Amino acid sequence: MSRYSVFAIVREGLRHHTGWPRAWASPEPRARYDAIVVGAGGHGLATAYYLGRNHGITDVAVLEKGWLGGGNTGRNTTIIRSNYLQDPSAAIYEKSRALYETLSQELNYNVMFSPRGVMMLAQTEHEVRGYRRTAAANALQGVETEFIGPRRVKELCPIMNIDGPRYPVLGALWQPRGGTGRHDAVAWGYARACSQMGMHIIENCAVTGITVEGGQVRGVDTTRGPIGCDRLGLVVAGHSSQLADMAGFRLPIESLCLQALVSEPIKPCMDVVVMANTVHGYMSQSDKGEMVIGGGTDGFNNYTQRGSHHHIEETLRALVETFPMLSRLKMLRQWGGIVDMTGDRSPLISKTPVGGIFVNCGWGTGGFKAIPGSGWAMAELMAKGEPGPLAAEFSMFRFREGRFIDESVAAGVAH
Repeated sequence: MSRYSVFAIVREGLRHHTGWPRAWASPEPRARYDAIVVGAGGHGLATAYYLGRNHGITDVAVLEKGWLGGGNTGRNTTIIRSNYLQDPSAAIYEKSRALYETLSQELNYNVMFSPRGVMMLAQTEHEVRGYRRTAAANALQGVETEFIGPRRVKELCPIMNIDGPRYPVLGALWQPRGGTGRHDAVAWGYARACSQMGMHIIENCAVTGITVEGGQVRGVDTTRGPIGCDRLGLVVAGHSSQLADMAGFRLPIESLCLQALVSEPIKPCMDVVVMANTVHGYMSQSDKGEMVIGGGTDGFNNYTQRGSHHHIEETLRALVETFPMLSRLKMLRQWGGIVDMTGDRSPLISKTPVGGIFVNCGWGTGGFKAIPGSGWAMAELMAKGEPGPLAAEFSMFRFREGRFIDESVAAGVAH
């Protein structure tokens, strides 16, 4: 495939952009592959990419029941941060954030990473103590964060009302090297790189069954015929429990809808990401000028990908005191994604009871920020059969062993 560059843009401009090749191939599935990754979202494509880049495994098929990046990857709010409390969480999210910084250059595809900074507001004394604790933990973990006061918060985000009568801003946990990226571009960049390595990305190919013989995976049944493999990675977010059921085991996750919305485009007024856990909302401004707004998950298990009126009301009611300008904006569109939540709100990157089957799920509300680090760790697990340092603590068996990684505040509420 051709290399993207300013010279390529000039060349194609002179010939009316008729010479651009397909970004990735669309092959027919073969009867067998060394490894199959189910799920062509960010995590699945990153897994396939690092299987080839780090471990030399390129006989790989990535199966997607719909279109590439059409699940949670295309439905999230693109926030990237690593200011988590627990050591295993901080390690994998910081690895991911660091990989994002050079991802455009590595993939030769602009993922539009914008290190604009992320602040998590402290609007109660309890949050002040909690974020000071997190800042201290991050210092020990090598994650660059700091606790800042109300005046600095106002300087970073002038449109904010820090003197709200119910929820005044008492400070914030600030990560200056956090930010946002373009969700579609991340998936497309990884897909293009996988295709260049000879991997098969097969869209409109739903898995309908998993073949297991003698406790070992032998392949999958799909809507495009059976496909054999020795290694199978399940990377399908909210649908992970359904595929696990096909293989004969259960996962400690539940699926819920997480909703978000964007306003009409307005002039630039906010160049940071702000999360407010006390009132349960968060906001950033996209490159197109839309205010990207979200809150928490639905209060009941479901697989819907639609929005609902009560979510709009609850989230905007929570944010309008801190951001009064929201009251004058019109909503442009709303959507939902299916998130997979574990009991401790930390992910699973794990072997399973079936030999050769590995699972990557449970990212809950924090999936997009983890894509590069998640793919790096999952690829190592699939290639070696044992987890590396990044994935070692995220076994699905930790719940029966009592080894929780409790991120219920950092991951279960904020994003």
